[in-house]
Amino acid sequence: MTTDPAPFEPTQPLSAERQEEFVGLLNAAHGLLLRYVMSLVANRHDAEDVLQRASLVMWRRFSTFEAGTDFIAWATTVAFYEARNFQRVTGRSRVEFDDDLMRTLAAERVEHVRHWSLRTEALEHCTQKLDVASRQLVKAIYTDGVQAVDLARRQGCAPKTIYNKLTFIRRALAECVQRRMAETARTA
Repeated sequence: MTTDPAPFEPTQPLSAERQEEFVGLLNAAHGLLLRYVMSLVANRHDAEDVLQRASLVMWRRFSTFEAGTDFIAWATTVAFYEARNFQRVTGRSRVEFDDDLMRTLAAERVEHVRHWSLRTEALEHCTQKLDVASRQLVKAIYTDGVQAVDLARRQGCAPKTIYNKLTFIRRALAECVQRRMAETARTA
């Protein structure tokens, strides 16, 4: 009688290079995988639990992953089945669909998450190209949650001035993101 490997041990021992490859691929894909799993389960806490379990399964099965192939496709497949298992075991599901429909929706969700990840990367790139004052304004409003009226008062200007600056910045960022996405599409 054969037994399963220990829960945290790979099915086959991994070389140091393969271990580093796994860690690098998983770290690079973590945000995308978390967003993907969040689209399948009820909340972020559950998604983090599912992703942690999926990561352990990926670690154990990484010897079956062919280097140079699409890690995201492989990882989202593992995450999909872990999410389905989580829903089955806990009885928590956003909706009740049959497995074929869930597979179709999950596959489409991967492409959607990839697209938004590319857009997020493009936005980060474009934001870094803004002048310092514009970056500070964007950070204050969109990251720190400062109200435009409060910011205007601190800067001694009219709120309309802040809104006009934001409109100009958003337009510049949108154009930059569109250019960046077009460049990415041409090189892909």
